[in-house]
Amino acid sequence: MSSHHTFADEPEHIGLLRETMRRFVEKEMPREKREEWDRNHTFPRDIFAKLAATGVCGLTISDEFGGQGPDIVGAVAVIEELCRGGPFMAGPFIHTAFYGGVNISENGSPEQKAALLPKLAKGEITFAYGLSEPDVGGDLASVRTTARMEDDGKTVVIKGSKRWCTGADFADFIYCLVRSGEPDARYKNLSFVLIPTDAAGLTMHPIDHMNLRYTLSSDVFFDDVRVPAENIVGGTDNWNRGWKMLAGPALDVEKIEITAVTFGIAQAAVEEAWVYSQEREQFGKPICAHQTVRHALVDARTKLQACRHMLYHGAWLAQEGRPCSVETSMAKLFVAETAVDVVLTCQKVMGAYGLSEGHDMQRHVRDIVGMPIVGGSSNMQRNNIANRLGLPA
Repeated sequence: MSSHHTFADEPEHIGLLRETMRRFVEKEMPREKREEWDRNHTFPRDIFAKLAATGVCGLTISDEFGGQGPDIVGAVAVIEELCRGGPFMAGPFIHTAFYGGVNISENGSPEQKAALLPKLAKGEITFAYGLSEPDVGGDLASVRTTARMEDDGKTVVIKGSKRWCTGADFADFIYCLVRSGEPDARYKNLSFVLIPTDAAGLTMHPIDHMNLRYTLSSDVFFDDVRVPAENIVGGTDNWNRGWKMLAGPALDVEKIEITAVTFGIAQAAVEEAWVYSQEREQFGKPICAHQTVRHALVDARTKLQACRHMLYHGAWLAQEGRPCSVETSMAKLFVAETAVDVVLTCQKVMGAYGLSEGHDMQRHVRDIVGMPIVGGSSNMQRNNIANRLGLPA
């Protein structure tokens, strides 16, 4: 049975994109390599260069700057297909096309767009997010990393630290949220600054973690790091105007991107269990012939289809430029929670093999259990939905 369902009205170019990505995963990301990358918390730069050469990093960037887009639905399809091979290419793709391409397209100054977007479209540079801090998770308006102007407004000096700065070890820039004024103003004195990872005074400490092991996450420390004022995202006019960048369309797309990873992992788990159930025999027949296994797999696939609809509905709304804060939060919430259930069901179908090397399932389990936490936790999404739908607090 073919397990590759697309929507009836999915444009032809997205079908071709999917085929290209599927062939890429089969050729460039065999299981023994995936296991090696997972063990070493890394991804292969040479294979990412081959991915970038297909042009997909430009799917979030307009043709004016060398991109193919913006095509959010196409970029989501790329994430979904790459996740068949785990997070190892989907991760760096997101750091380029989304952390870089979406944010600079949405918020960059004309000079930043001209300088950075052509390189991002080619996959030549990558970004990491500097949002969370040791004492700051969901409440981003409480950031303590400070930035101040010096040299008559020509230089920005950054002091503080960021936690869970995934990809800082390979990124060229940290897209960093800073407190650029008095703390009591909260939303009115936040700014974003592009900090080169090779800047003097910037140090990193890796954080070992069990999920999404295409790289290490990191603590990043800024000890009076100096960058030119041109590195303020959006230019100096956007000093103290960072909150609108954080809570704007880029955040909706961020929720879609992490939801696409979640969906892609769950899909890979369902497909692995689906194939395994037809090959493994117990009591004289394949285990898929036993009703408990049949029903478990059908329930998993049905939930997966519901996840697909929520994900692509959110992506389509974002692509059309329609308000979608509620729908993207609902997709993030529903897909993250449902995917955990789906993957654990698939792991049970595979029994001990779902816990051991030689199969991807144990990695799918490790990756999926973090998804209700990363990229805005499920409870943060519930709060956002309640607020947006006018439920009094």
